Amino acid sequence: MTSSSAIRALISRSALADAAVAAVAAGGRIADLRGDAYGHGVLIVARAVIAAGAQSVVVDSLEEARLLNREGIASTSSGAPDIDARLLYGIPDAAGRSGSRPVLRLTGRVLSTKALRAGDAVSYGYTYRAPSDGNVALVTGGYAQGIVRALGNRAHVEINGVLRPIIGRVAMDVCVVDLDGVDAAPGDEVTYFGGQGPAAWQLAEWARVTGMTSAELLTVAAKHAVRGEED
Repeated sequence: MTSSSAIRALISRSALADAAVAAVAAGGRIADLRGDAYGHGVLIVARAVIAAGAQSVVVDSLEEARLLNREGIASTSSGAPDIDARLLYGIPDAAGRSGSRPVLRLTGRVLSTKALRAGDAVSYGYTYRAPSDGNVALVTGGYAQGIVRALGNRAHVEINGVLRPIIGRVAMDVCVVDLDGVDAAPGDEVTYFGGQGPAAWQLAEWARVTGMTSAELLTVAAKHAVRGEED
C-alpha cells in the first residue's frame, strides 16, 4: 500500500477500556481475539480485556498465544470464546445499535476536489452522473483496502462533521464523494465509520447494502489499514 492510498484504523484507548469493562460485565471469561482482534491488534485488546477482568483470550495461532503468554496474558489458539465480541469492539447490530462505543475509527484523506457540471460522469463505468453543478472529492480508500465495491452510490462518509455519499464505482485505491456544499480541501480527514460523529454507526449501513456482517466488514477493512491510536 502506498502512502497516497493508505487508510488508517484508529483505536480509541478510552472506548476500548470502556467496551472491555462492559463486555466482561455482561458475562463470560474468554475473549475472542481472532482475526488480529477483528483488525484492532491483538496485544492492545488483550491488555484491555484482561485488565477488565477476563481470564483468557483466544487467538489464531500458537505463536500468537506464546507471545501473549510471555506478556503474562493467558491465551490459547483453541477453545470457544464466550465474551460478547459485539460489546468488546463496539460493533453495531442491524439497527445501528451497540451496547458500547465503536472502538475503531476507519479514516482516509481528501486527495483533491473538483467541480462537476450537470451531466458529468464520475468514476469508471459512468454509474453516476451529476444531476446539477457541484463539487466532489477524491478520497483515499478503495476495494483494495476493504472499501468494498458495493458501497458505491449506496453508502456515506463523514467529511468535516457532515455525512456525504460515495458516488460512482469504488476504485481500487480511491473513491469519489459528493460534497454538495461541504467545504473540503486536500488533506482533510474522511471517516468511513466509527468515532463519535455522524459516521459512528455507518458499519450498519455497510452491512445493509453489502449483505456482509458488520464484523466481517470491520475486520477486512481494519486489517488493510495502517493502525494507530487516539484518545
